[in-house]
Amino acid sequence: MIHVLAIITTKPGLRDDVLAAFHANMPAVHAEKGCIEYAPAIDAEGMGGMQTRLGPDSFVVIEKWATAEDLAAHGAAPHMVAYGKANRDRVIGRVLHFLTTA
Repeated sequence: MIHVLAIITTKPGLRDDVLAAFHANMPAVHAEKGCIEYAPAIDAEGMGGMQTRLGPDSFVVIEKWATAEDLAAHGAAPHMVAYGKANRDRVIGRVLHFLTTA
């Protein structure tokens, strides 16, 4: 299994717009071969001083894929290409972590 943590940073004030597009794309992603988990997450409130906040313009995509091949196909899927093009001007940063179970 491949785990992915994708940290997405949008231009100031545009996170909600990107998340709306993300949510609209989720059913197509969930239908992909090998998709186990695919969901966005934002900072939890009230977690105290231990928390390292992402901030108001960032979110994390938490993904699990059955195989590396399934993940590669996901990146090339037409709905992902369209999502990327539609949000290209709204996103200013993306950090991807590809992990495997320890």
